[in-house]
This record gives sequence, structure tokens and C-alpha cells, in this order.
Amino acid sequence: MVAVLLTKLTFDLSSLRHLGRFWRCTYDFQGVTLSELLVFNKTTAVWERAADTVVIHLLSTNSYSAVHSWCFLVQKKSWSKHRHGGVVFSCQKRDGGGEELPTVMKRVTERGHEEGACPLTRPRHMRAEALKAADSTTVEGYDSVRWVEVVLRERMSICNREGGQCAEMAMVCLTDFEEYAKEHLSKATWDYYAAGADECCTRDDNLLAYKRIRLRPRILRDVSVSDTRTTVQGAEISFPVGIAPTAFHCLAWHEGEMATARATEALNTCYITSTYSTCSVEEIVAAAPNGYRWFQLYVYRDRKLSEQIVHRVESLGFKALVLTVDVPYTGKRRNDIRNQFKLPPHLKVKNFDGVFQVNEAAGPEEYGIPANTLDPSISWKDVYWLQSITRLPIIIKGILTKEDAELAVEHGVQGIIVSNHGGRQLDGGPASIDALSEIVDTVQGRIEVYLDGGIRTGSDVLKALALGAKCVFIGRPAVWGLAYKGEEGVREVLQILNDEFRLSMALSGCRNVAEINRNLIQFSKL
Repeated sequence: MVAVLLTKLTFDLSSLRHLGRFWRCTYDFQGVTLSELLVFNKTTAVWERAADTVVIHLLSTNSYSAVHSWCFLVQKKSWSKHRHGGVVFSCQKRDGGGEELPTVMKRVTERGHEEGACPLTRPRHMRAEALKAADSTTVEGYDSVRWVEVVLRERMSICNREGGQCAEMAMVCLTDFEEYAKEHLSKATWDYYAAGADECCTRDDNLLAYKRIRLRPRILRDVSVSDTRTTVQGAEISFPVGIAPTAFHCLAWHEGEMATARATEALNTCYITSTYSTCSVEEIVAAAPNGYRWFQLYVYRDRKLSEQIVHRVESLGFKALVLTVDVPYTGKRRNDIRNQFKLPPHLKVKNFDGVFQVNEAAGPEEYGIPANTLDPSISWKDVYWLQSITRLPIIIKGILTKEDAELAVEHGVQGIIVSNHGGRQLDGGPASIDALSEIVDTVQGRIEVYLDGGIRTGSDVLKALALGAKCVFIGRPAVWGLAYKGEEGVREVLQILNDEFRLSMALSGCRNVAEINRNLIQFSKL
């Protein structure tokens, strides 16, 4: 019997235009990854999230067709060449309608076996586990309808066909997480995270730029012991990779930013929390009370909004403010426009919960808050204003030129993040790594310089540090980790980068971060 009902949501899917389009979220309970796919079949789907199962009710006048459409879609979308799991389809009589469970199960398994569509018929041990989890449950209030109960249990595993055993699928590099996220997130969610501005030239160049940089390794340096620790704003972290501010983590994983915070706390590194979080700053701090965090800030037309959030995070123990300065207006992200991207109804920008009334009467919405809320008149004088309302160090994110780097120093900020917003703002600007050297040369050690954009391997981290970055931050890879396994997935992403960075250091002849310098770098002539 399914127990401990936690959440119940209802989705009306009748507005979908094309058969086969679907909406999906992923959750994790007790180490089991669960995915729910709601397929267009002119019905209303209700899902319930309980302690160890997900129950999906398709309210339909045709029980069998609903069952089989689910069976086929689950096979097509969830059980790819690398993964399998167990699915249970069941039907119950309500007011004389529908069929008994054994009859429906028999029809589904036979039809699925004939067409190769239903993973319920294979492998045997997964079928047995799924059947065991299929104890029937009821939902009050659904009278005079035939309903189908679907229990979907998906494990991230591959099958050893000879021995019939399941082994954990190895995630070896960040690209593995990217491929998983692309396969498992809905199209609109994936497009939102992947989006670049306009033709995405700058987004793509963030990656390509690292391939133009070569390393000059030194040998016979006794690298039997290595140390990846460094400091940012005087605080020690375990290695020079943190999490950049990225929005809407609950789109990738139900615990969202709370899972991200726990992962960075576990690895003792820095998490820059986004203003556009789907968990509040209070929830994030409660989830990881000992984590090291900065807060990313925008300046709004209503300065009181910015001031209030600054005071909240300062009282909660955030250690710095990261002022994002490259968004006077939001860049043109074509796929978001095509998809008419909006947060689903059950999610919101939690830091502004109750502040805005986002509805048609209030005007258009832009990424969870009313459009035109950001202040395009922001200027250097706002740095002085921010300094007047907080004692926290101020780090400016979004600088790409030596002229602005010099102005940042003159205005008394404590750090710079060299960033082009993941290529999501101005298309045609420089890759972050290409802008780093001139900014480091201008700053001359007066303040710390960090970087985000394009980091995908440990050798990328090494290259950035050799060019003068104190620490780098990753954005999209953290979201891919969330989509994979929540907190555990983010930890794996960070651990892979840590291991790769340590290896790249050793193979380049560096025993600690202090030994990394520009002598390691050779720019390719290509």
C-alpha cells in the first residue's frame, strides 16, 4: 500500500497540440530516481508523490488505450539503450466501470510483449520488483470514471544481460551528465538551461576558447602529494571550483537549490545563490547551515526590493554579494520565445513570494516576475549605494574589459567575476577565458578575479587559474547534476572536476594551487 502521501498536483493536458508531447519532472526517494511522464491523451492526469513510489492516475473513458499509450511512451522516452526499470499498470473498478486488475495486466503485458513496447515484460527481476510495488491505492473524489494507476520506478542502471544483474551506470565526465539531462528534461526546460542569446556564438565560443589554449607541462617535479585547496575572500575552500548563480533549480530536481546547497557544503566549496531561486534563501540556509555562500543580486527599479533582499541574506550569514551588471535588459533567447517559456504553476521565484502578483492583469511575465522589473539605469553610482546599505564584500559579475575592471577597483569592490552570462546576453562578445588575461593584468592583484563560462573539465580549471583566475564557477553542469540525481548528482559533478583538476595539476608538474602560473600556458596558433 502506498503510504505517506506528500504531494498531489493536477495537470490538464488537453491544451497540448501534438500527440506524443510530454511534461516530465524527476524526483529521488531513498536512492531511487523516479520520473513521471504525462502524455497527451485528452485526459487529465493526477500524480501523487509518496515515500517510495510515484502514482499517476490517468482519468480516461478508455482504460486500455490509456494504459497502452503510457506503456509505449515510457519505453520510447525512459528506457533508452542505457537504462531500464519497472512499470506497473493497473485498473480498478469504479461505479461498475473499468476492468479488474488481473485482466488489464494480462492484456497490457501480452500486447506489450508482441510489439516490444512494454518494459514490464522484461527483465524478470525488475518486473517482480515493480509488481511488488503495485499494491493498489485509491483516490477519493473521482467517481464515475475509469482510471488507470501507473507506478513508474526508474533506476539509473544498465543491465548485465548474462547474469541478470544491474550495475550502476558510470558517469565519467561532465558530458555524460549533459547527455542525461538533455534526454530526461522536458524540451522547454532543457532549452531554457541551454539557451544562448541570438545565434549562440558567444555561448559556443565559451567552450571552444579552451581548446585554443595548450598546456606546457613540467616534468620530474615530485607530484606524489598534491593540494587543491585555495581561498576566496579569505575563506578556505577545498578546490577552486564553485557553483555559479543559476536560476530555477526546481525545474531540474524537486529539492532544487536546497540540494545544490547541500552538495556544495559537503564538498566545502562556494555556492553563489541566485536571486531567481525556486527555494527561498531561508530554505537554502536551513538545508545546508554550514555551507559557504554568496548571494547574487540584481538592482530593481524599486530599490527597496534590492535593499530588503540584501538585509535578508546578510542576516542569514551569506558572506558576499555578487552584483550582476550585464542585464540592463534580458538577452534575446530564441528558444525561450518559441517555447513561450514560463515557470510551471507550482513553482515561483521564492525570494519574492507574495511581492509580485504575476497574472495577465499585472502585465507580461519574464522569468517568474513581471517584465521590466530590472532597472536599466543601473550605473557605477549604484555600487556606492550598495556599499552604503551593507557591510558584505561586493563582487561584480559581468565584466569583460580592462576599462571596466579598472573602474571596479576604483569603486572599491572586493572582486570581479569575468563573465558573459553563459553567452545568454550579448551575442558576439568575447569568451570569458579570452577576456581574463587583460583583466588580470589591469587589476594587478589589487582585488580577486574569478571566472565563469565554459568550464567542463579539470584541465579547463587549470587553464583559467594559470591565466590568473582565483577560482572558477560552473553553471549549467550543476543543473545537469541535479537532473541526474539531485544532491548526489551535483556532488558527483563537483567531485569529477576536483579529481580531473588534481590530475591535470600533477601531470603539469604542479603540487598545489600556488605553483600554477602563466608559464603553463601556450596559445594554439590554430
